[in-house]
Amino acid sequence: MPIYKLSPSSVLVIAPLFAGWEESLIWSCLQGCMGEAWADDVHNPTSARIILGDFCYFSGKVNPELIREKPAERASRFIIMVPSQQGCGDWMEEIGRIYGTGCKRAERYAIKKEPGIFDREYLMGIADSLPAGYEVKLIDEAIFHKTRENPWSVDFTAQFASYGDYRRRGLGVAALKGGELVSGASSYSVYQGGIEIEIATREDCRRQGLASACGARLVLECMDRGLYPSWDAQNKWSVALAEKLGYHFERAYPVYEVYDFGAPKHSGF
Repeated sequence: MPIYKLSPSSVLVIAPLFAGWEESLIWSCLQGCMGEAWADDVHNPTSARIILGDFCYFSGKVNPELIREKPAERASRFIIMVPSQQGCGDWMEEIGRIYGTGCKRAERYAIKKEPGIFDREYLMGIADSLPAGYEVKLIDEAIFHKTRENPWSVDFTAQFASYGDYRRRGLGVAALKGGELVSGASSYSVYQGGIEIEIATREDCRRQGLASACGARLVLECMDRGLYPSWDAQNKWSVALAEKLGYHFERAYPVYEVYDFGAPKHSGF
């Protein structure tokens, strides 16, 4: 069962399969900003996938080859597979069958996209509550390179080819202590009119309000620039942080964390 990589000029052929899915990473690919897409047919697709960073989105008819095939240029074998709500159970069953013990079922948490809901004064109060000894700065070239030095911060800028690319399209803030990067909030990805937020804090600096301050500052920066700061939560801590900043929880949804993408050797066949 062949699958075909879609060129940027033909990617909109799969747009009907993803219609109504409020996911900024999908919008990013369909808009030609970031990400890549595949389908079972280049003219009349019945199944498709979109890959951006660590995420792989499926829609349409279940297609085992879209689940199995890892792009040759992709180094990482880890990926988070996310089926659309329609046909979700069938996709989840097939992913589990193919990867077996090489994957783990998990839950993520969708946050509502509600432009205009943020309270500027309230966010300014959070942004200004940084503990003594820390400073918050926009991510510049020096900080950009710091983000790539440690696993906990690499996703702040990983989807951008260079600092020039990040400066042109990305946006982020960083908390520093003694010149060291200890927390931040940045654009994991970009789409027309917005960003998808990535937020993290170095383990030894957690529970001090750094993520809250960085998140509030980034939302304020987005407001000033006419961008929407989209948020999708990995865990309930992330949901609570989003709600603290003014977002509202929408729903939990199932995913598979796959550790051997492209090598389903754990499936038993």
